[in-house]
Amino acid sequence: MTDPAQPSSAEHPVRLRYQIALFTLARLVVNTAHRMVYPFLPTFARGLGVDLGAVALGVTARASLGLISPVFGSLADRHGRRRSMLAGLTILAASMWLVTVWPTYPALFAALVLAGVAKQIFDPAMQAYIGDRVSYAQRGLAIAATEVSWSGAFLVCIPALGWLIARTDAWQTPYPLLGGAALLALLVLWRVIPADSMGTGYRLTLREGVRLILAHRAALAGLSMGLLISGSNELIGIIYGAWMEEAFALKVTALGASAIVIGLAELTGEGAVAGFVDRLGKRRAAAGGIAVNILACLLLPVLDFRVETALAGLFLFYLSFEFAIVSSIPLMTNLVPDARATLMAANVTAFSAGRMLGALIGPALFSVGLLANCSVAALGNALALTALLRFVPRDQ
Repeated sequence: MTDPAQPSSAEHPVRLRYQIALFTLARLVVNTAHRMVYPFLPTFARGLGVDLGAVALGVTARASLGLISPVFGSLADRHGRRRSMLAGLTILAASMWLVTVWPTYPALFAALVLAGVAKQIFDPAMQAYIGDRVSYAQRGLAIAATEVSWSGAFLVCIPALGWLIARTDAWQTPYPLLGGAALLALLVLWRVIPADSMGTGYRLTLREGVRLILAHRAALAGLSMGLLISGSNELIGIIYGAWMEEAFALKVTALGASAIVIGLAELTGEGAVAGFVDRLGKRRAAAGGIAVNILACLLLPVLDFRVETALAGLFLFYLSFEFAIVSSIPLMTNLVPDARATLMAANVTAFSAGRMLGALIGPALFSVGLLANCSVAALGNALALTALLRFVPRDQ
């Protein structure tokens, strides 16, 4: 089987940088549509006249898609990276316009699920495209550049949308804007991204891709690492609001402000990956991020004597997690080149499964105390670090 992973010699570096910048902007739209439901959950529920649990049910249905992500991600191995990216943006635009023309609960529920499908298709295809064309020595910077869209959505786009909702007094205000932005991104990428070269590697079926991954020890170790570190992160993420409210009697507005700390930590982590991961090496950078995250887990219970120190601990926790997770993405792109998009989608499945497990057991652990969550999170990270160092080879 031919390797579709070799960087295209015909791709000019300036053109590649331009494409990556466009990917980042397109993904900013995708991630804003994905993340905005969390802060606006009560607003959407009030606007529709339903309870909070009804909207949360849509979020749960969307999250469950992560468990079958390889079904969507394998489309890029089967039909091509460009076609899959365009398909993802088409589905996203349609989901946003559905709510625009029919602002009802069924439409919102469908839009949440469809936006999840769009992200599951777009992200692995984009990461596989970068893996195909950017040399491994520079791939960390390229991947990190696109990951800025994750924190950017939280820090820039969602506050702007909140302001617009308040100004218009209409809960559905973000939907036509994001629908138009998704359509614009679709048209731009259609013009800029070259047509898929339908070589042998692109025709890989889902079954063949899964078989290749299951036979690859390093890939399985990488997936285990992703599951463990995302689960460890969720053990803290699911209870940090309750912890801070209980420990410091914070009001809702103060808890909302603490989200800015998390957003800044994510952005700092992504920037650190962009600056250092290619020089440090992807494996070494991921290992370093996990090691610091273990330290942050152990420090959190010690730092809860003042709100400022607790926020500093959360900043270190989320920064080190983001550094580890973003460093691991270019590492994963190099493990099974013939099933690159399928593996990247399986990586999403591992992240989703880890978050679901963390969300499931996190509250129960917190009934014992913060130390229980932090101890189990540190243990999960230690197992992830062991899998990485034991089974994933050094950067080639």
